[in-house]
Amino acid sequence: MSEVILQANNLVKTYTQRSGRFGFASTQIKALDDVSITLKAGTTLAVVGESGSGKSTLARCLLQLHPFDSGEVLFQGQDLARLSGEALRNIRKHLQMVFQDPFASLNPRMKVGEIVGEGLLIHGLGSAAEQKEKVLQMLERVGLEITDVQKYPHQFSGGQRQRIGIARALVLEPKVVVCDEPVSALDVSVQAQILLLLKALQQEMNLSYIFISHDLRVVRHIADEMVVMSAGKVVEQGKVVDIYNAPQQPYTQQLLNAIPGRKAA
Repeated sequence: MSEVILQANNLVKTYTQRSGRFGFASTQIKALDDVSITLKAGTTLAVVGESGSGKSTLARCLLQLHPFDSGEVLFQGQDLARLSGEALRNIRKHLQMVFQDPFASLNPRMKVGEIVGEGLLIHGLGSAAEQKEKVLQMLERVGLEITDVQKYPHQFSGGQRQRIGIARALVLEPKVVVCDEPVSALDVSVQAQILLLLKALQQEMNLSYIFISHDLRVVRHIADEMVVMSAGKVVEQGKVVDIYNAPQQPYTQQLLNAIPGRKAA
């Protein structure tokens, strides 16, 4: 049985939405409403739901990019909310993210080598020569050329840019990678290539993925277990094959019925 590497217990995150002519009226919106998830080492946990379901908020709370109101996030048993300074920085290198939009997530003024190597620089890992070598090795691992190190993001296709984003996340040799809709901005043929790459790298580097998606076709091919979210709540969770074949909740059934070519149950 796989060990639990990342766990969220009873997460609550509330946003205040201003309204009215002068913004005096406010409404509290629960983006996360008592959300608990468990990620086992070496596996992929998909978090699925429609836009506004809370899945991207969850991703950012897991990585401590957004503060949450209550609950806890445990990485290998350590409560991340209780860490700060150097202790949190040391943990952060083990928790990385691949973003949704490969066009927006890369600094257009930085060369690829600088983008991929930035994390090594920030964390002070290795000498300049060792950092350069690691960047070149990572570019090759994601299917890019060594000569790409001197190029800028605008010189690459969408799929190639996402490969750069993956290299940036993995160069630190993290244990957990949160993939926030990593293929939704790509053509279907390119999506398949990126999914195959992510699975191959998971095997090579013993990675654990949290895979955020609204597309259950994609999830079926990459995830072991899944959590279905709606309006900030977890409505169903379990093994992907079980949920895909016999969903227990009407909302999950609706998501499955929206898959092109799938017969409605």
